[in-house]
Amino acid sequence: MAALDLRAANREEARMTRADLQDILVTALLRQWGGTKRRWRLVIGPVRLYDPATHPHCNWSIAPAGTAGENAAIEAALDELRGQHPILLD
Repeated sequence: MAALDLRAANREEARMTRADLQDILVTALLRQWGGTKRRWRLVIGPVRLYDPATHPHCNWSIAPAGTAGENAAIEAALDELRGQHPILLD
């Protein structure tokens, strides 16, 4: 599996929101795997936020609900995104 390009063009990490994160993820998945924005958004589902006081290393999570292949592609991308954008605002 090739690495996905998950960079947020001209965005500051401190200003990253759940909508921004979802957009980056959908765009990267479309480039690598094709499909439609609608399908990837459905499979990704909502971005859940947690209080940074109780989740200081990463305050968000996603629970994909697609096929095994779709979920694997999303989970691989999420591993990289957690390192790049551990804390979201919203």
